[in-house]
Amino acid sequence: MLDPKNIFENENATPVAKESRGNAENSLYDSIKNPDKNQVIHKGVQLKSTGILVLDRTLGGGLPAGSLTFFSADSRSMSEVFLYQFTQSRKTYYFTTSRRPRFVLNDVINLGFDPSNIIFVDIYSEYYCTSCGEISDNLNNELMDAKIIEFTEYNLRNIANDSNGEDVNIIFDSFCFFTGLTANKGLIKQLVNVIYETTKELNCLSYLYGSTGNTNESLQAFIYGLCDVIFESMLDQGADKVVSKLAIPKIRGMIPNTEIIKFKIGEGVQIDTSRDIA
Repeated sequence: MLDPKNIFENENATPVAKESRGNAENSLYDSIKNPDKNQVIHKGVQLKSTGILVLDRTLGGGLPAGSLTFFSADSRSMSEVFLYQFTQSRKTYYFTTSRRPRFVLNDVINLGFDPSNIIFVDIYSEYYCTSCGEISDNLNNELMDAKIIEFTEYNLRNIANDSNGEDVNIIFDSFCFFTGLTANKGLIKQLVNVIYETTKELNCLSYLYGSTGNTNESLQAFIYGLCDVIFESMLDQGADKVVSKLAIPKIRGMIPNTEIIKFKIGEGVQIDTSRDIA
């Protein structure tokens, strides 16, 4: 297991460490030069399925491999169901921050999804619960906030070490937990960088799920700038019905889709492919 404090390399690395880093970079180059034959190639970009076939078709085949996605959602829209369906595509490390894993698992099963791909990383209990399982009082505790960030980075490094080239997803539900911590914002930015680097190292798809309007503006600008893909879920409430919409204004490596996508939650996420949005 890696020491969670040894997150980043520095210029004073030993020759052995530099050689190891060089080998890793060569491996990364080789993986780009010789992509997985099972992946879709779109104008030179390796695409991976999101797990939602209609959404994949709308995107032109899926999302670019190695993409870090921020999913900004109206909390009234039940957009977390997107996350549940993303897990159907491949093995998924699911970081839970706002609820216990068993409650998320219950929702996944009730919606008819197969939970066998999911490995939960329980940030919620680590932060909010004592060793006896009782609720603890850690709110606004800067020391505990720093420790939970360190704990999260530690788990990310273990995922990277244990993946052995396996195709995976990484999901944070919800990332607003981290942006709302009282810890130094530099530590939160460091965490985002670790997630980004891990995503690139594993060439996987990672999703940071968060509600709109709950993030410090400068921190949000940093996260949006670093992320490769932005999903924005909106809810329009008219006189006679409520319409859920999805915009994807940013996809690094591809031309973003300018269309607003309508969806509804039924047996999973149901994408409306019609073009009659006012």
